[in-house]
Amino acid sequence: MSVKIWMAGAPVPVPRLEGSFVLDVLKIWAPGLRAFFWRVLFASVILFVGIRVARGLQGILKKTFLRMNLEENVNKFLLSAANAAMYALVVFMAAEKLGVPSASIVALMGSAGVAIGLSLKESLSNVAGGILIMLTRPFVIQDYIACGGVEGTVQDIGLVYTVLTTVDNRKVTIPNGTVANATVVNATAQEKRQLDLEVQVSYASDLKKAKEILCDILEHHPQVLREDGTRVFVKELGESAVVLGMRGWMMKDEYWPARWDIIESIKLRFDEEGIVIPFRQLVVHQDRDMTS
Repeated sequence: MSVKIWMAGAPVPVPRLEGSFVLDVLKIWAPGLRAFFWRVLFASVILFVGIRVARGLQGILKKTFLRMNLEENVNKFLLSAANAAMYALVVFMAAEKLGVPSASIVALMGSAGVAIGLSLKESLSNVAGGILIMLTRPFVIQDYIACGGVEGTVQDIGLVYTVLTTVDNRKVTIPNGTVANATVVNATAQEKRQLDLEVQVSYASDLKKAKEILCDILEHHPQVLREDGTRVFVKELGESAVVLGMRGWMMKDEYWPARWDIIESIKLRFDEEGIVIPFRQLVVHQDRDMTS
């Protein structure tokens, strides 16, 4: 039996597809469809099992990092990186099971990694610096540090930036890549801090009396830790003054108030005892012949 259609006013017979033709096509496609079905099934199983395993490993890694006492930001970053690596491995295995060539997947991931690395070069450098800071811990939050010509109290240590607050309450944001490659001076890393002052005394003043005054100030100051010892000594014979050095220990939180108080006490006691602190003076000699 055939079907007729009309073209240009004349009937044209169209052959009707027989059932055997459809069956023949299905028979030809059946092996391929069956193989594709099994590949999809196996890939789905790999995805399902892989995701479950990745979640289980995530919990184990989280507990492990907590036992290592790492910074919270480091924990989050390492967990995210581990999750990304595990999920990428699961997707790679599933795609390979679907018949996608592994070489193509590796090439694609490599190209994507290079492109991302080049576009985020500076950011990745800062992230690497942040991880290094959090692992080595040259300073922690609330430490007072000096780095790259800037100093202040550490308020936050992120993966990309470290935030300081200066003594005049300014907020300074430093890239971690800069911090990791610079010399960092941590003034509050230890519980105690040494006071190290230089005091200039005139050559005409009584040197022994000046030393006795400095010793008395250190020994009777409430913030100076006398059990750790104090020292007053002649450090240098300068061009216009004898340079005395004085050292003592105090708790780090009391350092600056104690330093300022001791400096003020030195000036007041020297004035009372007649000890002269020399200062630069400009002396002009005028020739009488030139004025006449």
